[in-house]
Amino acid sequence: MDAQTLVDTRGDLWLALAPLWLEREPRETDYTRMIEEIERHGLSERELEWVFRLELAPVLTRQQMSVAGEWREFDDYRLMKRLVAHNLRLTGWRRRTWALFSGLTTMMARHRFNELMERLMIARGRDVPS
Repeated sequence: MDAQTLVDTRGDLWLALAPLWLEREPRETDYTRMIEEIERHGLSERELEWVFRLELAPVLTRQQMSVAGEWREFDDYRLMKRLVAHNLRLTGWRRRTWALFSGLTTMMARHRFNELMERLMIARGRDVPS
């Protein structure tokens, strides 16, 4: 897949899910936008988990751990460049390595992702496990 195809197919979803890594809690409008994009892409919970773990977490965790000023000057274009570059390289051993370490890269945003999953299940009319 080339860079433009990645941006066309995943770009809106990636940008919608990026607030999971912000230093503040996502707003209601953030969660609403996330759910709308997930539904628009027709992702299952399992597919969404892998987007979170493999496509987003390796890039956004580095951004989250870097200087705080980067998030204050949130730049969609710069973030998209990083995400596309990461995902173009995400084949073979790199995919397996990120899958192996994804527990570490998702740790700081996992509670927010779990909140998103609960909201998604409610939006889909499914029971939320206790």
